[in-house]
Amino acid sequence: MTETRPRSRKSPYPLWFFIPAAIIYGVLFLVPTVSSLWFSLTRWDLSTAEFIGLENFQQFFSEPFLVKGLVNTLIYAVTTSGLKTVCGLLLAVMLTSNIFARGFLRTLVFFPVLVSTIGIGITFTVMMHPTRGIINVTLETLGIPGPGWLTNPALALFSVALVDLWKGVGLATLIFIAGLAAISPDYYEAARIDGATRPQQFFRITLPLVRPATITVVTLSLIGGLRSFDLIWAMTRGGPGFSSDVIASVIYKQYQAGFYGLSTAGNVILFALIAVIILPLTLWFNRRGVEE
Repeated sequence: MTETRPRSRKSPYPLWFFIPAAIIYGVLFLVPTVSSLWFSLTRWDLSTAEFIGLENFQQFFSEPFLVKGLVNTLIYAVTTSGLKTVCGLLLAVMLTSNIFARGFLRTLVFFPVLVSTIGIGITFTVMMHPTRGIINVTLETLGIPGPGWLTNPALALFSVALVDLWKGVGLATLIFIAGLAAISPDYYEAARIDGATRPQQFFRITLPLVRPATITVVTLSLIGGLRSFDLIWAMTRGGPGFSSDVIASVIYKQYQAGFYGLSTAGNVILFALIAVIILPLTLWFNRRGVEE
């Protein structure tokens, strides 16, 4: 006769600790998300809401300036993310080598990250003034005609992207420095013994082993670029015309004009855009990492 022991039931006690986090998550994320989805299907103001279906989304994609904001958002996000990744990696390689005043240079590169975005926007707006800005004044001294950084529709968005690079490259550099510090020096020593050159060491050792840091930088930079608003608003307010408008600035302008349903639809489109780009990209990065 074998003696059967009664199965012990798992206590729900540990799950109770998830309740506060679940409440905070629900109040701060789930409720606003579901509310936004509902209000994007309505024509609403502060007191009433009329269900109109997908009319807000149809209007969003039928207005040229709204579509322009969507295209600018993609251009801005890809440009800033690519520049921060490349420049951050190069700066990290330089700042992990034996150079003079390495600690001071690291501080100098990271310092813009700590400065207010609005303050940086106002400062560079003054510096990029077409006639009185220090950048164009310096160029004229050298005999080079200065362009209208923020007044030329073809340059405004990319000028803001360069300022965004100056402000955000420090964080990318810091992440890459942490990734480079995790690489064992034995790999480089073995490569030098085998006669590998510096470029070969960079492309065959540094780039593959710094992949986790690269994924982090690309992901964070893309999310930040897609959500960017404060720097663009401080420097150009979406102008001249709609040349530097992004989805976030378009949403803000629609709220100011009283088109609450249309602006809420813009919020939903921005949320979907971030999810559609970031989630597949993250899955692809992770799958490549496992395969390699």
